[in-house]
Amino acid sequence: MFDVLIVGGGPVGACAGALLVGAGRGAPGLSVALLEPRAQQLLPLAAATDAAHDSRVVALSRASERVLTHAAAWPRIAATRLSPYERMRIWHESVAPSSRAALVFDAADVGQPNLGYIVENRLLQGALLEAFTQGGGHIEPAALASLNIDCDGVQVATTRGALRARLVVGADGAHSLVRTSAGLSAEVSPYGETAIVATVATARPHEATAWQRFMRNGTLAFLPLSDGTSSIVWSADQALATRLLAATAAGFGDELDRGSDLALGATRLIGERFSFPLQRLTAPRYVAQRVALIGDAAHVVHPLAGQGVNLGLLDAAALAQLVRDAVSRREDPGALGVLRAYERWRKSEVAAMSTAIDAFDRWLAHGTSPLGRLAQQGLSWVNRSQELRRFFIHRALGLSGELPEAAR
Repeated sequence: MFDVLIVGGGPVGACAGALLVGAGRGAPGLSVALLEPRAQQLLPLAAATDAAHDSRVVALSRASERVLTHAAAWPRIAATRLSPYERMRIWHESVAPSSRAALVFDAADVGQPNLGYIVENRLLQGALLEAFTQGGGHIEPAALASLNIDCDGVQVATTRGALRARLVVGADGAHSLVRTSAGLSAEVSPYGETAIVATVATARPHEATAWQRFMRNGTLAFLPLSDGTSSIVWSADQALATRLLAATAAGFGDELDRGSDLALGATRLIGERFSFPLQRLTAPRYVAQRVALIGDAAHVVHPLAGQGVNLGLLDAAALAQLVRDAVSRREDPGALGVLRAYERWRKSEVAAMSTAIDAFDRWLAHGTSPLGRLAQQGLSWVNRSQELRRFFIHRALGLSGELPEAAR
């Protein structure tokens, strides 16, 4: 029997595994297995580094950097195509990107070397899987079929046979089979938007800056990459998204020029466009007897603030901390009391962030009412206040709230 079985080997699940096995800490960890049917395609990390850039990237906060260091994955990530960004420039379509009304966050304002890092999803995932296996974790290249929970553990049926664990962690995404198998529900609210991601070249350098423009029909972000290109995330209302996806490569570049107000000059599409519908997902309960949900299995937020993976990594760190503490006290890691402490901790933190993100989407990206115009003017008010800028920079760095030990 394993102490913990994690279903899903994405960055959040792999991070939970690395933390639970005690990777990089020299202390004995738990016996942990991870179900990931695509494991062989994700390892080794070197193969991913030699490949073309992945269009799917994530923005990692300072708190996430600390968690990944604790998980013994950060040195592996830092050796890849990592792109630190030093500034953020945020503006509404009613003003020019160079206007003093645009909100600028600069790492130098708080004595930090940068505000975070842009890293390709597969490189992050590969580094964490390597840390997990080198820390003593076991990867089972199989998919989940069903769960049977009893008093002493969980019987897990997979496509390669049966496993048993004292605790099952659902890190298997928004359509989590762990969640439904454990009798946990999810509240889903579509945003009525589609996210389009792609890699683009720009006429002007990105200046190690993340650029974001709020418009009446969505939000467009340019995230700086290490080779001078940028990854774009365009969260567009459905009518606009349909037009963008149907456009030729040249036509899409023209749409980007208009959408960005040429903040980085003319843009040129590199490679394919990928898209996915946007929705908010909240699990009313993150835990059941011997089952805990982390990451997108528990909550999905709008991508405009780039907080999805960061929230998930904090879930992983909080759960790993509480489970390891329970085991050190010779308690059952799957006991409901242990898991409810995790739920209380993370639900309140995620709810606060999710509410703030939804407000940005509603009032800055789509607000046409007097309240919306007030929120748009608020960008320039924040820009004029050094204290307010510092407050929001600390939020962006992930250094506020009740942090797990690994993030401090």
